[in-house]
Amino acid sequence: MTRKILRNVGVPILSFVLLLLVWQWIVVGFHVASYIAPRPRQAFLAVTQNWSALWPLILGTIRETVYGFFVGAALGLSLGVIMAKVPVLQRIVYPVLVLSQAVPIIALAAPLVLILGFSVTPKVVIVAWIVFFPVTVNVLDGLTHVDKDLLNLARVYGASRWRTFIHIEIPATATPLFSGLKIGATYAVTGAIIGELAASDGASLALYQEHANANLNTAAVYGTTMVMTAIGITWFLLVVGVEVFATPWQRRTVARRWRRR
Repeated sequence: MTRKILRNVGVPILSFVLLLLVWQWIVVGFHVASYIAPRPRQAFLAVTQNWSALWPLILGTIRETVYGFFVGAALGLSLGVIMAKVPVLQRIVYPVLVLSQAVPIIALAAPLVLILGFSVTPKVVIVAWIVFFPVTVNVLDGLTHVDKDLLNLARVYGASRWRTFIHIEIPATATPLFSGLKIGATYAVTGAIIGELAASDGASLALYQEHANANLNTAAVYGTTMVMTAIGITWFLLVVGVEVFATPWQRRTVARRWRRR
């Protein structure tokens, strides 16, 4: 167990350290000017030395990411289930969903600001717009490919549609559902940053980075990029943690010994 934890935690940490070493090697080895690419330490200091100013902005980005993610996940799950249960609605709605994703999210931001104003709402909508589609598609795909023999067996034994849905269809859909959630978690922070660029009437993490870029503060630009990346990775890992807790059968085919006694 300890070896497995060390492998799951240590390998990602080692990969991150190697990435920083490669970054350092490229900057130093090729004599890259600091105004083009700073060293990792300079980018880190640009964040830590301005932490008091950055922390409220980071919290705002996290809030937009979390709110939008949950709204998008709930919408995607609901649409996926409804379309799977109503095939006629699926044929009508599915092309519209695909069309909605063909609209560039940056182009969508401006109309949302005009409609919803300069507030947190358009930012949440943009994040939800990014998240709901992969969740919808994965849930729909999971429910469509449930083992028909299991469903027929449940009907033979007199199981109601609700019990069949709870005990067979939901577990069968868990894996594709979490695949969609992990994709959404990865891109959620991107939606939040796009929303901040389009809909912020005050301070935000995206505008802070834009201001640093305009002032050729490259260390701050790279530092805030690292912060945005950390938000996305952290949210992804939280979703993975929920998946591990919610789907124990993916790692264990039998009950633990103490439960079988």
